[in-house]
Order: sequence, then structure tokens, then C-alpha cells
Amino acid sequence: MSIELRHLRCFLAIAEESSLTRAAARLGITQPAVSRSLATLERQLGVRLVDRSTHHATLTPEGRVFRERAASAVSAFDDAVDTARRPVRPLRLGHAWSALGPYTTRLLRRWEREQPGTPLELLRIDDRTAGLLRGAVDVAVVRGPVAEPGLVVTRLFSDPRVAAVTADGPLAALPRITPADLVTAPLLVNTVSGTTAPDLWPADARPATTITVTNTDDWLAAIAAGRGAGVSTASTAEIHPHPDVVYRPLPGLPPVPVHLTHHDPPSHPAVPALVALAVEVTGGSA
Repeated sequence: MSIELRHLRCFLAIAEESSLTRAAARLGITQPAVSRSLATLERQLGVRLVDRSTHHATLTPEGRVFRERAASAVSAFDDAVDTARRPVRPLRLGHAWSALGPYTTRLLRRWEREQPGTPLELLRIDDRTAGLLRGAVDVAVVRGPVAEPGLVVTRLFSDPRVAAVTADGPLAALPRITPADLVTAPLLVNTVSGTTAPDLWPADARPATTITVTNTDDWLAAIAAGRGAGVSTASTAEIHPHPDVVYRPLPGLPPVPVHLTHHDPPSHPAVPALVALAVEVTGGSA
């Protein structure tokens, strides 16, 4: 069996992106090369891992099981190489946007003070699990529900929702915004790592138009340009201020739960200490 590390990395990119085209862009290779790598992996394993269509790629049941094993294998390899290079490997904390909001600085400073022998790296990775499933991080901050199997999930706090609107638009003059106020403007939706979708509104009163983006930077730029409005959390307002965007409370939509997630067993020995500190800092529950 001649399965190579590149085959596993390619499969994990497809699993995260749900698209061979986007996986190729992430890896910096051509789409035919991604297709060949996936075909080789499936042929060597003797199972179909991905159901392909023109615009979408979905994991089969066998693919979902293999994904966890492949992520663990790639992570173990990277850890081994990193450990050989550096005696103490940093603990990698991933987030897709806004980290732990108002608790971020407090967590980082306390970790540096209380765990000086283990560097903590805060990494922004724009995917649903902030790089956790593809082995890029040891622990991840995830907003919204976490349904992936094989993960330990600790709820930390609830993040209130806010509306983000262009600073010179009529909605910016309101002290707070209701979901109904956002129905007439296009809704900016981050389809990769966001927590907002039209189904948050009643079926008969949803925003008429949606504009999709893939990361927080593009989301902010589109709102600043007046292309539409967005919905996020209070942590976004704190971590991502923008001179042409104003944030207003949006009490009509439920808050977003914020979780700390990691594999079982953890990929780094300091993971339990980080979870315990995050619970203490945020007032969460282990």
C-alpha cells in the first residue's frame, strides 16, 4: 500500500472545503492533481471516501470515519517533526474569528505568566473548526453547535448577536436593530465559518437577498462598501472594529454559544491546562 502524506493532506482539504476546486486553491495545486490524489487514496483503501458532483463534494460514511484517522495521522507526523526541531512544541489555539472576544487578552497573559515553559500560539484559520479537524491546531474556539464525532467540547460562554451596518447608512442611526430591520437589505453571510443564515428569520420574513463571503475580512469590506448588512456577535465588534462599519445590539436573535474543542486524546499534553484556564477566565463550565 503506497499511501503518502500528501494524499492524506489532500483528502483533509477536500473534507474541509467540500469542493475539489477550493481544496486545490488551498493546497496551491491544480484541480486535476487533487482528483488524482483522491482517486489514488480511494483505490489504495478500496473504499469510496467522497461523493463528487460538479459543484460539491460530500464525504461518504466511510469518508467521515477515515477523516478523523487521517487528521490524527497528519497531526502526529507534524508534531513529530516539530518536536524534533524544537524541544517544546507550542500549544496551538485556533479560531476562525474573534477568538475569545473580551477574554482573549486575559487568557493569553495569564497563560504566559502561569505556563512560561509552553508557548501558546493563537492562530486564525478560516474554517468551521478553526483547523482542528485537519490537525493544524491542538485546541479550537468554535462558535455555534459542534457535531463532529471524536471531539471533546467545553462550553465557555454565550456571545450576544449584533448587527453590522455601513456607518453612513440609515440603520446606523438606530440605537439597536431588530431582525425585521434587516429584511430589506442584502444579508452578508460567511458560509465557511460564520453562524448566520437566513433560517434565523421566520420563513415568511427572511432577507430577500444574500451575498456570500468566505472570511471576516471580506465580510467587513462588503458591509463597509454598502453592499449589505451582516449579523455577528459582540466579540466581533470588539476584535474587528472598522471605521466604516458600526455594530448595534440585535436582541431579537439568540446568542451564539462559544466552545473550546479538542481531540480525545489531546494532541498536546498542555491541552487540559488550557481548557481549565479558559473555563476559569470566562466563567464557563468544564
